[in-house]
Amino acid sequence: MSVLNQHRELRAQGALTGLQWALAIVILIEAGIFVLTPDARHVFRRTHLQLILRLFLGSGEIVGAILLLIPQTAVRGAWVLLSIFLVAILVHVVHGMPNVGALVIYSVAAWAIAFGKGREHLE
Repeated sequence: MSVLNQHRELRAQGALTGLQWALAIVILIEAGIFVLTPDARHVFRRTHLQLILRLFLGSGEIVGAILLLIPQTAVRGAWVLLSIFLVAILVHVVHGMPNVGALVIYSVAAWAIAFGKGREHLE
């Protein structure tokens, strides 16, 4: 591998690590608010879904974000988060709530981390 290619690879890995940490921190904060605040509970009740689903999704996001922060489990954490985001998008769309823009962006970030960091283990 040439020096230029090595430099590009290092920059790409640095960018993925930054994305990894940013996603994990944002999700930890948002999932904590989603699971722990009374306002989120009241908003979720309007969906007429079981409150256990809110706890399942929020707790799963917290676990995925923590896994994302640990280098050895970052790829698994990204896959966990991607799975949860896709379920959340499906729930939103099925219940007529088209505000899934942030979830789509989070999903793409988790996918990029899973593939980018997963590639490191193959080399």
